[in-house]
Amino acid sequence: MVSRDRGIRLQNALARYLTQWWPHAESAGSGRPGTDILGTPGIVWECKTAGSGNRNIGQWINQAKGHAPNPSVISVVVYYPPGVGEMLTSRSVAMLPLADAINLLNMAGYGTKEES
Repeated sequence: MVSRDRGIRLQNALARYLTQWWPHAESAGSGRPGTDILGTPGIVWECKTAGSGNRNIGQWINQAKGHAPNPSVISVVVYYPPGVGEMLTSRSVAMLPLADAINLLNMAGYGTKEES
């Protein structure tokens, strides 16, 4: 089982990593309900580790979506699989509902109806 301390360290590592794009990103701390990372407007984050109890990805996605104050907020689950730690945050896995991923890809110019 993964220690609670490791989970907190990884959540802090995620916040540090995100400051490259969101300078005000910070860990919400442990035990606080809601998003695990603050300071990223329009995005809620759920940080999970290899020992995150129930490894039901659907529940993790639902948990993240439940923290979103409205449907326009993007919910992302970041999973640190075995062998990926604080120093390898860029190799953790970001998961989000397919509909959100498609929407983001469309906004970036991918998947226009003219493409076949």
